Amino acid sequence: MTSSSPPADRSGGDATPHAADPRAGFRGAHLDLVTIVVPDYDEAIAFFVGALGFELTEDSPALTNDGRPKRWVVVRPPGGRTGILLARADGAHQATAIGNQVAGRVGFFLRVDDFEVAYRQLTEHGVEFVTAPRTEPYGSVAVFLDVAGNRWDLLGPR
Repeated sequence: MTSSSPPADRSGGDATPHAADPRAGFRGAHLDLVTIVVPDYDEAIAFFVGALGFELTEDSPALTNDGRPKRWVVVRPPGGRTGILLARADGAHQATAIGNQVAGRVGFFLRVDDFEVAYRQLTEHGVEFVTAPRTEPYGSVAVFLDVAGNRWDLLGPR
């Protein structure tokens, strides 16, 4: 008599092969872009490039899902791998997200090699800090607002 069931696993479990490693298809993956909803493209570019010293890596015409013109604007910290897509709010619903992308929490973290120099440069460029610099176990930190009103940590080494 033959059986159609899989052979018994002598280790006490079943012999069904285990699923492949769920991370296998993501080896070499990295976070490419995050979106910040802004009121105006050019003001946002001026802030991120002029005040924060980011690089404008793309500013191309594009279309909304329903065919209206927009721009595809990406900035990145110098040498950074992850970029920020600056997305102009499209309509009242999206406008409510301006400055509140993460419900009033610090949602973005800019790590720098020299905290004192970066803090001074940002202050000289008119960046609004909402906390004074302080030292924490993870390093120096001060919270600032971006052009849209989102909260960022400026982080320096320990």
